Amino acid sequence: MLRYLRDGLRERERLSRRSLLQIGGLSALGLTSAQLAQLRATQTNDPGTKRRRQNACVFLFLFGGPSQIDLWDMKPAASAEIRGEFQPVATKVPGIQICEHLPRLAQQMDKVCLLRSMQHKMNVHGPACSEVFSGRPYHSAPITDQATPEDWPSLSAMTMRYGSSQTGLPPSVVLPWYLQFPGQSARIAGQTGGRMGERHDAMLIQGSGDGEFQVDGLTAFETVPLSRIEKRRRLADELQFGDPRLTYSGKLVSDIDRHRDRAFSLLQHRAGEILDLERESVPLRDTYGRTSVGQSLLMARRLIEAGVSLVTVNWEDETKISGTNTCWDTHEDNFNKLRRLLCPMFDQAFPAFLQDLDDHGLLETTLVVAIGEFGRTPKLGQFTQSSNTKKSGRDHWPHAFTALLAGGGVRGGQVYGSTDRHAGYVTENPVSPADLSATILYHLGVDYTQEFVSTNQGLRHRLSDGSPVRDLG
Repeated sequence: MLRYLRDGLRERERLSRRSLLQIGGLSALGLTSAQLAQLRATQTNDPGTKRRRQNACVFLFLFGGPSQIDLWDMKPAASAEIRGEFQPVATKVPGIQICEHLPRLAQQMDKVCLLRSMQHKMNVHGPACSEVFSGRPYHSAPITDQATPEDWPSLSAMTMRYGSSQTGLPPSVVLPWYLQFPGQSARIAGQTGGRMGERHDAMLIQGSGDGEFQVDGLTAFETVPLSRIEKRRRLADELQFGDPRLTYSGKLVSDIDRHRDRAFSLLQHRAGEILDLERESVPLRDTYGRTSVGQSLLMARRLIEAGVSLVTVNWEDETKISGTNTCWDTHEDNFNKLRRLLCPMFDQAFPAFLQDLDDHGLLETTLVVAIGEFGRTPKLGQFTQSSNTKKSGRDHWPHAFTALLAGGGVRGGQVYGSTDRHAGYVTENPVSPADLSATILYHLGVDYTQEFVSTNQGLRHRLSDGSPVRDLG
């Protein structure tokens, strides 16, 4: 009876996939908006009822900590050693100004909320990353940047475990790399399942430095069609359940089944096609910029369109190999690095992504969050954590920094929260990483108050101790 039910479910799944492919003979990502709506309608029990697109989130992590006072919380009336070299410029929204080196973002400000009141207390990269990724203060003394089994689970891991995907793809994906300092043996803290268990790590889709993605094994060969793979899978099930000598026990069989089912689901839902950026037009790819972050954001749009709930895009640029000024970390030569490298990359990729989401009808349901692990010191050359900080740079500063939010019901063209005259401390509407994590989980339909049992101590913990920020709409 169990085998009959299982085979029946698989047959229904196969027929559902066949009906999907019959619509124009195209993958979901090649369909027009009208065709996508028609497809979703056919996947419900009532053919006349359209399925509502599920909420999603793209979490762009600006690794290193961008300078709030030089970019999106400028203080032009402050003294020179505070305000720096850059000038503020008007945006599309009257009364909101940002850095002169972000002109494209300025023209998209009607889509963006500048949440200027992020704050926490950790000024070390790894533990600060962990707090922003997980929504919880670091679990012990900040003596390492590297992940440990005691880490709190990342938002991507929480979504992997409790989130959903309408298409059978993983609920949570990370692009194009897991953050890792050169010379260290482990990922930077906060990016894993941690005490929830590594089996809940999000799926990593690796990309090369020039923005090309290569994922082996996701495209079925012509000589081994999907139907043949499905028969092999069914035969393996029959052998395993039919002969006790061929079964395994405990965690091993669970892990084998989990990896096998995930791999089959990716093949079944044509993940190889979804991950093929060559299906996008050359002008669109150029609009995003032929950079790792630009092409990763384009890939994020494709994944969201395909039904993935959370896509985490980790910033990557040529300075990721630096041990002292990695990515948005600017302990020295702050203004040249922002002017020549970081601002141009961000100002091409991020506004293009927002516009593309809007053009595809995805912005309404997709919450976009761009944030680093902290901000930078209000005063140039101010020492807070790193002795590498020069007079031309800014050190780590967690007491006030900015998150950029867009879509997902967030009202664009607004500033939420405020800081003092030096952008050093929050003066209105403080938001913690815990509140941000609760906001994202709430948007994704995940109960942020539910509990999980830690693998290291067997204790129960809420997914988030924060509260959603509900007055952003």
